[in-house]
Amino acid sequence: MISGPATDVRSTAKARSDNRGIESTMRSVPLRRPRLVHRASVLMMAGAALAVLSAGAARAERLAFVLNSADATISEFDIDTHQEVRRVSVLREPHHTAPTPDGKYLLVGDTAGNMLFFLDAVTGDRVKQIPLADPYQLQFSPDGHFFSIAGLARNQVDIYDASDYHLLHRLHVDAMPSHMNYAPDSSVVYVSLQDTGKVTAIETATGNVLWTSDVGSTPAGVLWHNGQVLVGVMGTNYVAALDPTDGHIARKIEMAPGPHNLFVSPDQKHLYVTCRASGVIERLDWDTLDVVQSYHVAGGPDDIVFAPDGKMWATLRWRQHVAIIDPTSGEVVDTIRTGRSPHGIWLNTNQPRLHLSMADRPALP
Repeated sequence: MISGPATDVRSTAKARSDNRGIESTMRSVPLRRPRLVHRASVLMMAGAALAVLSAGAARAERLAFVLNSADATISEFDIDTHQEVRRVSVLREPHHTAPTPDGKYLLVGDTAGNMLFFLDAVTGDRVKQIPLADPYQLQFSPDGHFFSIAGLARNQVDIYDASDYHLLHRLHVDAMPSHMNYAPDSSVVYVSLQDTGKVTAIETATGNVLWTSDVGSTPAGVLWHNGQVLVGVMGTNYVAALDPTDGHIARKIEMAPGPHNLFVSPDQKHLYVTCRASGVIERLDWDTLDVVQSYHVAGGPDDIVFAPDGKMWATLRWRQHVAIIDPTSGEVVDTIRTGRSPHGIWLNTNQPRLHLSMADRPALP
């Protein structure tokens, strides 16, 4: 199931020499040739050992994980060299990730495969898997007690006990639940319903729906921010700011068409919104929520995360690439080829506070 690294160094030393030729030469020079053969064997063994060490070294522990939704694979890249280390196979259609609260695993939801994969967060090895229904969008609650799934294909929202992943509540909704985010106290999870233009608020302890609000055509990314619930409304040119008590729209924040997902900068001074349809990433002021900078990144920017050097990595759904962007200048400094339809992305160098840079990670109190 796990393929070798793209840059794998294979030991190809040819240890099978022509034995008959060696034997005849040994008979003619009985004292010296065996010593040469021994030295050659030692060299071959040393070369093989170096090849194995090189292959191991290629599997860097500073990894970027990119989910190739249309290829049923996960690309793992060395963050420093931008080289692909290997591709890990899943079943059918991976979309989103969620790091476990203890930082030990990266969970990958295989939507069409109805399977949740556990990857070692340091090495990238696939460790185990458990069957779960339609794990499209994944998220742990800030207190680590709940694990929720938005099942886009099955029109259901599932709330699990995060300690052992047994199902607590299942809600059938209309229609296409796609993204979610928790209230800081973990009491409520807010879920966008793409096909109905609504957002719903669900009480985690009981599974009861507290309210459902109309926000506009095709809502997607959801993020709790400064006492508001922000929603990227893809069929419009605005992010809706909702009052969490009843869901009414308190403000519409205008930006490029097609706002899809929302992210927090590591320094918590800005928000970023990927406007996938228009090929723009908008940077918003933390307090005013006004657009302060626009990044033009062709190819359908979808999910983003921040590297330790401050660069922004963005998956480009329609170009089979990840773009690496300097947030200060807005320059695309590099692009990395991925599999088809790259979607979710996560970097294992992120400290817990840097997990806030992902919409897939809940906003902490």
